[in-house]
Amino acid sequence: MKVIYKMWLDNSGRAFGEGPYRLLKGVEETGSLWKAAAALEMAYSKARRIISCCEQNLGFVLITRKAGGVSGGGSKVTSEAIELMGKYEKIRAQIEDALSATYAKHFGEPAEVQFYETVARKRGRRRT
Repeated sequence: MKVIYKMWLDNSGRAFGEGPYRLLKGVEETGSLWKAAAALEMAYSKARRIISCCEQNLGFVLITRKAGGVSGGGSKVTSEAIELMGKYEKIRAQIEDALSATYAKHFGEPAEVQFYETVARKRGRRRT
């Protein structure tokens, strides 16, 4: 049996979760919000809206953008976003440990703990 969970950080509205986290990881890897969105099979306009909404709810900038042109454009994850991503990763890991321990306590065996977004992706649903 599996334990499947979903979580996000809320600050008078959904502020940060798996979708924004994956976008930021993609920007970190590619230097581009457009490429990060494409890798997630997401429209660039949706990716921009997600990041903008998170920035508004969090009260700080997640990525800096450089307009294209001769030298090309790109995006960079801010230091505040990197710190948030690290904390988010630690929270997720601790939640998974706690869920696994609680399941084992009640069912007497270890559980496979999965994040809902990961399960939805494997089933062919795009949820970000």
